[in-house]
Amino acid sequence: MKNKISAYWLCQLGGWSSYILVYTFFYFTIRTLPSPDFFPTLFLDAIGGLCITHVMRTFIKRYRLLNFDIRRQIIFMGLTTLFFSLIYGTLIVKVDEFLGLESDMWKKYTFWNKVLRMSVNYFLILLIWNLIYFTYHYVVKSRTDQLDKIRLESLVKELELKTIKSHINPHFIFNALNSIRALVDENPERARTAITELSNILRSSMQAEKLETAPLERELNLVKDYLGLEHIRFEDRLNVEYDIDEDTLDQHVPPMMLQTLVENAIKHGISKQVNGGKIRIISDFRGNNHELIVQNTGHFISDQNPEGFGIVSTQNRLKILYGNKAAFALQNVNGNMVEAKVVIPVLNV
Repeated sequence: MKNKISAYWLCQLGGWSSYILVYTFFYFTIRTLPSPDFFPTLFLDAIGGLCITHVMRTFIKRYRLLNFDIRRQIIFMGLTTLFFSLIYGTLIVKVDEFLGLESDMWKKYTFWNKVLRMSVNYFLILLIWNLIYFTYHYVVKSRTDQLDKIRLESLVKELELKTIKSHINPHFIFNALNSIRALVDENPERARTAITELSNILRSSMQAEKLETAPLERELNLVKDYLGLEHIRFEDRLNVEYDIDEDTLDQHVPPMMLQTLVENAIKHGISKQVNGGKIRIISDFRGNNHELIVQNTGHFISDQNPEGFGIVSTQNRLKILYGNKAAFALQNVNGNMVEAKVVIPVLNV
């Protein structure tokens, strides 16, 4: 495979060729007197400019001027332009003298006067070159930094989701096993049925590890299996009500989140009530949002450890998946009920 010319050299050759064409155009359109040395001088300027700018680029890369903050870049860009315009002017004056390309009018100036005049002319050209070069790399660096930031945020979110899931699933399994253990001696037949229910739940739980979101219907079935197991332990002390808008069943929610809220309602609500209590699960649309609510008999004290209620893990998952578009609240309602409410944006699936 043949080596292709780099974008840098394409820009260099294209830029200095344009320099020649522009000056040639002005020479033929606005000149007053012919200049026999115009084209040799023009090509000499272009070749000198090509060489000087390449050396200047090497200087910029060698001292890593592009790595500085934007303010220092501007300062160094100006100093670099001034320094290399003096070198450029000196080089051109020397070559013109050596090749005898100086005009009679130009010969009346002293050497340093000629260098200064040449340098002033070339300063603007090199400044434009530097502006293009620094701006290009600043934009590329900003885009690269932004992409790296997005990749890092994506990786962090993925790791956080896996970490959160790894904390949720074992907690659920241990509670379910405790419910089954209570049945082994009292009702072996029901225990066997409960083991079958648990196997179904574990299968769904293992699949949840591969999902970022899951249909509400799937999560609701998982909760019903879980509550079926818990009903063995609480019997008549546990009453469950469902108020589910069927249109919400296709909406996607974080896997295991509903089960976690129901589990917390059992652990921190029903289990602490002498006469048990009620769990109500509500799913409905409110405007452009999907509201998922779990209510339980009990009372929430705000200064209690929020980690015990799954607040932190739920808030983290919602923030990771939906950003500021989702919300979670835990509060007392209707005097003797605790309400955990999740609000997430409606997803069209």
